[in-house]
Amino acid sequence: MKKKKNEEYKNAKYFWLFIVPWVIGFLAFTLIPMVYSFVISFTNWNGHSAIEFKGITNYINIFTKDKTFWLALKNTFVYIIVSVPLNTAFSILLAVLLNRDLPGSKVFRGIFYLPTICTGVAMYITWTYLFNGTNGYFNVLLNRIGLEGTNWLGNTSTAMGSIIFMEMFNIGTAMTIVLAGLQDVPRDFYEAANLDGATAVQKFFKITFPMVSPVVFFNVLMAIIKGLQIFTQPYVMTQGGPAQSTYVYGLYLYNTAFSYGKFGYASSLAWVLFVIIIIITMVIMKTSNAWVFYREDVK
Repeated sequence: MKKKKNEEYKNAKYFWLFIVPWVIGFLAFTLIPMVYSFVISFTNWNGHSAIEFKGITNYINIFTKDKTFWLALKNTFVYIIVSVPLNTAFSILLAVLLNRDLPGSKVFRGIFYLPTICTGVAMYITWTYLFNGTNGYFNVLLNRIGLEGTNWLGNTSTAMGSIIFMEMFNIGTAMTIVLAGLQDVPRDFYEAANLDGATAVQKFFKITFPMVSPVVFFNVLMAIIKGLQIFTQPYVMTQGGPAQSTYVYGLYLYNTAFSYGKFGYASSLAWVLFVIIIIITMVIMKTSNAWVFYREDVK
């Protein structure tokens, strides 16, 4: 009995030895800053002056007086509504194609995953040059086939679309996750479908998609959360322009805090975004039963 207790104590000691650094990091860099920002959200504070508590005035102003808030929120939702379905469908298509045992398939898997491991800012700067309105590569190609190019990032009708188009080439992680799910689908299902004379489309919607729907659900949820926090792409490529057509929520929050020095108001904006993310996540989780199927559910 004593030996067993000593062993349990030893295991507990190693457990805390390994977990304490994470706990310290979580408290120092996540929990405490979150609590502090929540307190600051009820103040009028510019980062160096005395803190002036204003109650819920910041939150009232956000929803009743702040037109930029609604503009930034609208732009963010436009980005999500277009990019998430597009990127999800594209990642599934690529995963299905690359799941085939064909010559060079592994090479193409690496090629499509490569942009994911590139530094974000460097990649966005590169795309900025590609979208350049005068000598950008896309306009050069269009001119060679007799078409007139445009100022992709300087036109209100194409700026957001250009960013969404760029993000289609950054789906390596989502593609890899779907590919892993596809490789876990039992071959017996497809053999039985072939015997029944099922077409490729029928096999996709009756076997493939139901079996990978849990990983698709994960990708969609992560893409929406990431999309709600989009910042680096418009900050590097357009600075929110032209005419605020790419002025997303993350950019507005950043400018409010670090350009205008309104840390209290920026904290309020951050907590509103946090609540929006929680609500959307709950809705998606609640509605997932209608289209997410686990193996025991597939007949």
